[in-house]
Amino acid sequence: MSKKSESDRGAGLQADLRKFLKTVGITSQLKIEEAISAAVEAGKIDTDSAVRARMTLELPELGVTHVIEQDLSPGQK
Repeated sequence: MSKKSESDRGAGLQADLRKFLKTVGITSQLKIEEAISAAVEAGKIDTDSAVRARMTLELPELGVTHVIEQDLSPGQK
């Protein structure tokens, strides 16, 4: 296998990763903002309450699971 074809494959992977992560980031942010806004409006939480967020990345064919958790504060910083 030539070096050029290996490089081309790497570039394709990088482009796919950037597209995937951009989609994940944008859609996740919208969902989080909508959910927190609705919860505040419904009185389920106040702007001083932290909300725990968890993101799970899975690559089932590779047996990879990666979890990221963080508290999010609906109030202004």
